[in-house]
Amino acid sequence: MLSTSQCIADRAFQSDEDFWLVRNLLIETYPITPVGFNWEIRRWDGWRYRHENPYWNPEWERCIRLWENEIGELVGVVHPDSAGEAVLEVHPDYRHLEEEMLVWAEEHLAAEDGDRRQLDIFVFEYDTQRRRLLEQRGYERTPYSGVTRRLRFGNKALPDVCLPVGYILRTTRPHSEADYQRVADILNAVFNRTYHTAKELGTFATLAPSFRHDLNLVAEAPDGSFAALVGITYDEVNRRGLFEPVCTHPDHRRRGLARALIYEGLHRLKALGATDVYVDTGDTVPANELYDAVGFTEAYTGYIWRKVF
Repeated sequence: MLSTSQCIADRAFQSDEDFWLVRNLLIETYPITPVGFNWEIRRWDGWRYRHENPYWNPEWERCIRLWENEIGELVGVVHPDSAGEAVLEVHPDYRHLEEEMLVWAEEHLAAEDGDRRQLDIFVFEYDTQRRRLLEQRGYERTPYSGVTRRLRFGNKALPDVCLPVGYILRTTRPHSEADYQRVADILNAVFNRTYHTAKELGTFATLAPSFRHDLNLVAEAPDGSFAALVGITYDEVNRRGLFEPVCTHPDHRRRGLARALIYEGLHRLKALGATDVYVDTGDTVPANELYDAVGFTEAYTGYIWRKVF
């Protein structure tokens, strides 16, 4: 049981052991916090293992701060997501630390913009406590939103999986440079990017503790390219699944490929013992209609809050 001592000390992120301390905090707080309150493990793994140097980056000591109670239990973390965007991970018994954590983030993680500085924080609408704190510290809600959707398995039957003729449902192959390149190609095409590479995807697949090839589903097109991709993480401790990414190549849309991979993923997660599944999405109508249709009927919306100073 976590100590509720009020004697707290903060320190820099120092070692590989700290990576695992943060990861364990995310796992342990999932059952006692609302949906999306803290990051899930795949996102934390990605923050490290998609980095150019996944083993150690000296910048982590500067941009990650840990808060521990008097017996050394980790109770809070501040780290960046992207430049100028801070993330607060906190045990719910220690929410009184959030203002102190925000002060540190404002001093160390704000983005420089000429003679001004700016910091963004993503907050779910349900979190009135944090929204109130942000308002008090001069933050304003922006129009930029995100949605986390949840599906509970219960006793519902899952549909059979069916792909159009010519497509093959399979998983990515371990240590396959060709598959890693195909994943990079579809991600770049779908999200209008250029930076995904086979090296990046191979590093994540090889080193990230949450990655499983048997849950990395693809629809292979007749020409051998990847027409659709659904990556799945399974948090065994909490028996929850996570879909990220979910995408279909522009040349293969409106053929039911993503839906088929989602159903296959649901079958696999249910067989593993999952009780619920999550997916993050934006406000695009087609995507949300798809998720709603396949059973992700719970939706939790949040917004970026911004302070300019």
